[in-house]
Amino acid sequence: MHLSRIIGLLLGPLLFIGINCLPEMISGNPGANAVIATALWMITWWITEAVSISVTALLPLLLFPLLGVMPLADVGANYGSPIIFLFFGGFVLALALEKVNLHKRIALTIINLTGTTPEKVVLGFMIATATLSMWISNTASTVVMLPIAMSVINLLIKDEDGFTAKDRNFALSVMLGIAFSANAGGIATVIGTPPNSVLIGLLENEYNIQISFLRWMTIGLPFSLVMIGISYLVLVKWMFPCKGLSFGASRGVIREELRKLGPASRHEKMVLVIFGVTVFLWIFRTLINELIPGLGLTDTAISMFGAIALFTFPYNLKRGEFILQWGDTSRLAWGILILFGGGLALARGMSASGLVDLVSTAIASSEISILFTAVLLITLMLFMTELMSNVALVAVLAPVVAGIAIGLEIPMLYLLIPVTIASSCAFMLPMATPPNAIVFASGYIRVHQMARAGFILNVISIALLVFLFQFIIPLLF
Repeated sequence: MHLSRIIGLLLGPLLFIGINCLPEMISGNPGANAVIATALWMITWWITEAVSISVTALLPLLLFPLLGVMPLADVGANYGSPIIFLFFGGFVLALALEKVNLHKRIALTIINLTGTTPEKVVLGFMIATATLSMWISNTASTVVMLPIAMSVINLLIKDEDGFTAKDRNFALSVMLGIAFSANAGGIATVIGTPPNSVLIGLLENEYNIQISFLRWMTIGLPFSLVMIGISYLVLVKWMFPCKGLSFGASRGVIREELRKLGPASRHEKMVLVIFGVTVFLWIFRTLINELIPGLGLTDTAISMFGAIALFTFPYNLKRGEFILQWGDTSRLAWGILILFGGGLALARGMSASGLVDLVSTAIASSEISILFTAVLLITLMLFMTELMSNVALVAVLAPVVAGIAIGLEIPMLYLLIPVTIASSCAFMLPMATPPNAIVFASGYIRVHQMARAGFILNVISIALLVFLFQFIIPLLF
């Protein structure tokens, strides 16, 4: 075991014991010490990854009832929150797309449509990756795209002039483009990346504020598109230009990959129909509820409809075969669902112990500038997420940011949305996100190359998010 993990494994419980031995931090509320101690234990284990981040998320379930913060039933309710079932349904949809290989067909079709000049190929890979990342995990979308990209790059390695500087630039642009668009693509939808769901769960659980699937897309999709466009320009036009590079065989590779898939199977068509209906219901839920009073359709209910349909619509009725079998869920990211629950439980503990009120009161009594606070929080979140899990980070910081917004007397969504989006803008380091790590492992990228391009995109992300905070979010929310 790495030394940092051993230190973290011991330091977490020691901090927990030490904080609980201190005098009350909030007079009349001994639960505050217990919540702070638990939060520090969780943060220590999350940062050092001493144990699985999902196991760490179970600590409130054990510690809060023992220390009198909340009864077990109240803590456990957070692990069964509706938002967790929204994400569960999203996971099941993604599982079905992957099982029937529909995600690969979608990706190849998009790349085939964008063209075969080097710059268009890069753009095709980025659009395809981002489109997939809106609906399936960014890890899965990157894993799908990587072998296709490697096939195209191999054409350049084997051509007459060998692997030239322009070829290397193309390889870098494709690989970094896949990673960056996988990160940015998930921002577009509620189910695209876990931090979005953590935020929406916090808002529903603690403040009774609901953000629908469509309402999130009004801010998430434009930001995602702008970031992908900027990433493309930074990579292809500035950092790693490959203008003048010509190769005609790439379309052949893409078409060959499509040919291998064959015509769309009945399985694929059924998944596509269920997926399409689910997305349609998500987008037009509000309108449907207005047309049918009393229906009370929710994003979670729609998500569960999609999931249950995939398990119950028969593919072959005689044989009793369905699109998905329960055994397929062995590949489901159950740990992420527990992580959501742990984050929501920690947020509830912070609220119940008076910590959020304490933060808001402290901010209200200070003369800190609202804009400066927003810039600071966005920058802090964005660069911290380069080093630790963005889900864990949002789980810890979102309740605090809500308290800061209350103290500043501004709607909490104005701060919480850009700060949460910032957690998905980790472009600099290979260990920051799974897509970064996967493309780094291809061997075509060095750390300094990713860090140089990533730092520029991080700074641009901060500027865009501050612009959102100041001008766009107040109009939409």
